[in-house]
Amino acid sequence: MNFLAHAYLSYNHPEILVGNMISDFVKGKKKFDYSAGIQQGIAIHRAIDSYTDEHPVNKELKQLFRPAYGLYASPIIDVVHDHFLANHAPIFPTEKSLMDFSQQAYTTLAPFVPVFPERFARMFPYMRSQNWLFHYRSLNGLRQSMGGLQRRAQHITEMDTAFSIFTEHYTTLQKGFEAFFPELEQHLATS
Repeated sequence: MNFLAHAYLSYNHPEILVGNMISDFVKGKKKFDYSAGIQQGIAIHRAIDSYTDEHPVNKELKQLFRPAYGLYASPIIDVVHDHFLANHAPIFPTEKSLMDFSQQAYTTLAPFVPVFPERFARMFPYMRSQNWLFHYRSLNGLRQSMGGLQRRAQHITEMDTAFSIFTEHYTTLQKGFEAFFPELEQHLATS
């Protein structure tokens, strides 16, 4: 899953939120440099990623993107899932509910800036000022998120194809999210 899902699946626990958001930037034993709560968030992030990657629905959805993007199909699916989460009425019934959640997440994260890994610390001001968590809701925001993935990935030269695949298979991708996400939440609740 991408940033919005990791923020949401932190369930309003500040240190878990921090760990969940920074995990991709914390390598190896560096996780032990953090408090127990942040370490728990890092572990939750990794459990989310592992479950997501191995879930049968996601393995099937990745096949839509794999011919054009190979192994990058996984992070593309993560971004797509954040779009559907941002529009998932049981969780974010209105734009305001997503906006409120996003602003609360940034406010919760801000005091922890001094402990952020360098790359996340450089990224966080842009995330906040451009309101990445909220912008997953719109198609333009999703396109921008795909562009961000392109900038961070070494072997992706364009994302127009990914956006075209997304729009062509929108209903299939949405149904996949709706089948997968409740199972992810249940998995986390029982782990």
